[in-house]
Amino acid sequence: MAGLIIAPRARIFHGHEWVYATEIRKTFGDPQPGDVVTLKDFRDRPLGSAIYNPQSQIVARRFSRRRQDLDLDFFTRRIRQAIEYRERKEIDPRLCRIVWSESDGIPGLIIDRYGDHLSVQTLTLAMDLRKELIRDALVGLLNPKSIVLRNDSPSRRAEGMETGIEMLHGENPGSFVVRANELDFEVDLFDGQKTGLYLDQLQSHAEVAKLAKGKRVLDCFTNQGGFALACAKAGAAKVTAVDVSGTACEAARHNAKLNGLEIDVIEHNVFDFLKHAEPEYDLIILDPPSFTRNKKTLMDAMRGYKEIHLRSLKLLEKGGILSTFCCSHHASRELFLENLADASVDAKKSLRLMQEHSQRADHPILITIPETGYLKGFTVEVIATR
Repeated sequence: MAGLIIAPRARIFHGHEWVYATEIRKTFGDPQPGDVVTLKDFRDRPLGSAIYNPQSQIVARRFSRRRQDLDLDFFTRRIRQAIEYRERKEIDPRLCRIVWSESDGIPGLIIDRYGDHLSVQTLTLAMDLRKELIRDALVGLLNPKSIVLRNDSPSRRAEGMETGIEMLHGENPGSFVVRANELDFEVDLFDGQKTGLYLDQLQSHAEVAKLAKGKRVLDCFTNQGGFALACAKAGAAKVTAVDVSGTACEAARHNAKLNGLEIDVIEHNVFDFLKHAEPEYDLIILDPPSFTRNKKTLMDAMRGYKEIHLRSLKLLEKGGILSTFCCSHHASRELFLENLADASVDAKKSLRLMQEHSQRADHPILITIPETGYLKGFTVEVIATR
């Protein structure tokens, strides 16, 4: 088998599973893009098996510490183990992410389950070349009615791949309704936004909703209305949801109608809305899309977070609550919390941490790969105005 000799002090010796070009001492056996390669240290000792793509910044991603091929047996075994892990958690195994890339030992493969329908992303070349094997493993394990290959993520371009959406198995299911947190949502895995719902945030929806009873709630970047609807169902006095996307606003209104709930959905740029809003809210929720996808724009992104934090805090009086979230792995928990603290100083408000949030358990985190723990959130209470 072709392979790579890894240079000393590479991150793989500290538990990470990625190898960058600068960490390769030598390549042997003429590996081709998408191949499985063997990894060895600088003393020729084996380090395991990895997928290889010299077109990517991450040249190799280890998936096993022993010699291993990516065949049907491998995918069946790893996906079965991932499913069994979710079944042990307090989440609906029929509405969850059943495979989360490196966290489940299958780098670049993401599988979301919506009952009898699956949404799959192959974000590495090796997984893309083996999508039929992945399909066969899923059909054997779950017998789904359909599998949508939702490969419209921009991250595929970093692996030298095109983007697109196609059916991998069965017929396009069209729009259908799923139930989460005792709420109904209409999803469209083929034509809808993202891969369906924000499954990673379902736990946070429920956590924040527990604080909403009797409160006037503002849900910014509402998307399909996840936080807004959860708060309305929990007994909020009034719920206002804002999103710049007309499609998202229409989805939020439709989901509200599905559940017989009343929310006020406003199509507006959140930055501008917060700038001109009146201080009439008791609970403000900020759950924006990622403001940065690389380290180069991280500081620009943090300025964006600082702006919405500051404007939101100015709208809250003593006792007011802010729940804020960041879904970029480039922004660490500490950096995000520091950003919120800086905004509180500028707003002349003192904040008390009420709760910390993270991605749901179906998005497990490997402690040696910080990139797997991308979602962080804080709920804080205004306790004084200086």
